[in-house]
Amino acid sequence: MKTKLKIRILSLAIAFASSVSAIGETLHIDASKQPDAPKSGQFNMGSAVSPDGTKLESNNRFLLKDGKPWSPVMGEFHYTRTPPQYWEEEILKMKSAGIDIIATYVFWNHHEEVQGKFNWSGDRNLRAFIELCKKHNVKVSIRIGPWAHGEVRFGGTPNWIVNQMPTRRNDPMYLYYVELFWTEVSKQVQGLMWKDGGPIISTQLENEYNLSGPSMGAEHISTLKKLAVKLGFDTPFYTVTGWDGAIYPRGEVVPVFGGYPDEPWGVTTTKLSPNEVYSFRFNSRVAGNAGAQTVATIVGTAIEDMGHTPFIGAEYGAGVPIMYRRRPMIQPDDIGAMLPVQLGSGVNLYGYYMFHGGRNPKGLGHLEENALLGGFNDCPIINYDFQAPFGQYGQTHPVLNKILPYHNFLESFGDRLAPMIVHSPQTQSKGREDLITARYSVRSIGDSGFVFLNNHVRQYSMSEQKDVTFAVKLENETLSFPSKPVNIPKGAYFIWPFNFDMDGVNLAWASAQPVARIEAVDSEVTYIFLAENGISPELSITKNSDQLIKVNGGKTSQEGNLLLINGITPSNRNTLTVKSLGKTINVVVTSRSNAEKLYMGELDGKTRIISSTNDVIFTQSGLELRTRKGNEFKVGIFPALTSKPEANLKLSNGKDGIFQTYTAKAKKKVISATVTKSREAQIMPPIVLGGLAKAALQPIPEYYGKSAAWNISIPKDALSGLNDAYLEIDYQGDIGRIFSGSEMLDDSFYSGHTWEIGLRRFKDEIQKPLTLTILPLRKDAPIYIDEAVKAKLPDLDQVAEIQSVKLVPEYKLSLEIKH
Repeated sequence: MKTKLKIRILSLAIAFASSVSAIGETLHIDASKQPDAPKSGQFNMGSAVSPDGTKLESNNRFLLKDGKPWSPVMGEFHYTRTPPQYWEEEILKMKSAGIDIIATYVFWNHHEEVQGKFNWSGDRNLRAFIELCKKHNVKVSIRIGPWAHGEVRFGGTPNWIVNQMPTRRNDPMYLYYVELFWTEVSKQVQGLMWKDGGPIISTQLENEYNLSGPSMGAEHISTLKKLAVKLGFDTPFYTVTGWDGAIYPRGEVVPVFGGYPDEPWGVTTTKLSPNEVYSFRFNSRVAGNAGAQTVATIVGTAIEDMGHTPFIGAEYGAGVPIMYRRRPMIQPDDIGAMLPVQLGSGVNLYGYYMFHGGRNPKGLGHLEENALLGGFNDCPIINYDFQAPFGQYGQTHPVLNKILPYHNFLESFGDRLAPMIVHSPQTQSKGREDLITARYSVRSIGDSGFVFLNNHVRQYSMSEQKDVTFAVKLENETLSFPSKPVNIPKGAYFIWPFNFDMDGVNLAWASAQPVARIEAVDSEVTYIFLAENGISPELSITKNSDQLIKVNGGKTSQEGNLLLINGITPSNRNTLTVKSLGKTINVVVTSRSNAEKLYMGELDGKTRIISSTNDVIFTQSGLELRTRKGNEFKVGIFPALTSKPEANLKLSNGKDGIFQTYTAKAKKKVISATVTKSREAQIMPPIVLGGLAKAALQPIPEYYGKSAAWNISIPKDALSGLNDAYLEIDYQGDIGRIFSGSEMLDDSFYSGHTWEIGLRRFKDEIQKPLTLTILPLRKDAPIYIDEAVKAKLPDLDQVAEIQSVKLVPEYKLSLEIKH
């Protein structure tokens, strides 16, 4: 059968499937099997105990902190890709968003671009960055390479190394220079290891390593580990990436895994088939789309090692980069839906790449991966926004709100989840192209656990799951819930609990997702649940004679010792209060939209939940809120503060359910840019195919003279009275670049996104007119742009036009707690 015909048949099958609703049935899953006792002692790791006695370790199933199961969240942030004056602010943003561990590459060519000349200053000051993480109690995983990738030239290996010796193997000359580099890295992090009271808990060796043969494979990773230990990288954990045929010495390192919602490094110019990251992994941990740049020749160690190592993530895409030949526009739910799938597949550390975007630093030359210079991918010279929760300029992207409920869940209940094992359903999905069969799993231990369900696949429409009930077989009973079958909408994804302990009150089951547990005052605890859109939430409580139960709204009925509460209208007020044995348990069932704006952190010496549609940052003295959506602020705080905070704006008090609220309004500022066209575009020649990927290559430098150009003048006082101001550019074309004089400030491969440029860091450069250039995009360009974006392009041979240029103020509200 011809390839095009195969694709056409697959497309027709998928289109038919997405138009069908799954017929109602009970979704059976046998969760009666109990986990074997965890096995310890199989890893040769480093010093695990901090000076205060806190111990970090791992068994074959999960991580432990002080002997208790631990399921942290990790997010990648590259210090060399953000100016150092903003590091502290961005670390605090990540911590406020639920990040426990910051992972960061130490790119060799960012520090030793010229042989023997090491740069550890400015945006290369690794020590200063890690000390800031320590200051704010954020743990660190350093990824020291020497080959890193990260869309950096030659994977971070300096040109002078690549030009004269073999790399990524036990070549004596290569190892000699690796040792010199790592010696300098070690000096920078001396005294910052976990054993020293520092934040560094993990060392990653190499990246995406699947090479085999003489002086390569496990032998090379073993050599790198011995060298790292010799040079003082003494950490509780040593890791390697485990996908695509990874090879490593068993017991010496722990493999980490990932997966991405799209493949900008791919070569197809059409949308991909349904992605495997939306399918539960019952027999493998290896992503089907996180490929190495080298070709594996054997199965790899990670497949054989599954029973001996915990399932840990490091590169679950929180977005993807925009590359020249493929420019996917990721939607927030594309990232949100990955969490219940991967957690429901057994992941016990959810690690994102990237959690914070950035920009490539200046060097003697450009440092980005470049296909014209032998790289596999073509990347922008500067822009590494990654569509991450926090963008290049630290701006919040909407994806953050979709993942916040899961971070709060792991903070509150990750210790329960970590020891639970995965159970596959009686009727499994037939594969990633199957858009009809329900996708779900259970994780449990004893009779307690969680149901995970996903009905979202990027760029495809899953069938509505009609008249669904779950039947979970346990050791001592079979639970069937909800009380009446429910319709699960297209695009829904969630985690539902069963036999869930709420401080002595047993929640037999709920058709709502647990989000957080908060101790309000002594002997009073509040549990917050999320009601999925389109599904009426129900709670079933195991009722005891010593309990006093009050239901605020909703309907109740009792069968045996089970109290059913339904007819609940999601809100921010207490749905249910249970008083038992001198303790008060409150339950709040809120809407998904409300749950997606909840931040958890320490405020005034107590863990609190903050509710706001503004961006929220926990600071050492209180809170900061930012907004680019108007000039108004509203924040809800639970438990309430004992005194009104001081603020830079006038505050008004209020109440919203359990939340104490404060509102404020900043003085509105209207700013606009002056835009004048200075040059028309010239005709672009056809895009050339070639390079290692044998796909579309970015234009050669000489072609940029064919760009259209505009002058943009920014008011001198644009930043006055504001936290920041964003230049937002909507354009159509191939490549956009913006200059101050001859200095390029930023660049963009057109993808349909609004191009956002934070002006605070360019306060000097914007004092003179900026130049915006747009290289024309040919109609026949063999590149991938999302279909909905491409449909909006004019029917012309080429396009290089601006739709709009706006200046958007960012306001700030600071709340300081005084005693």
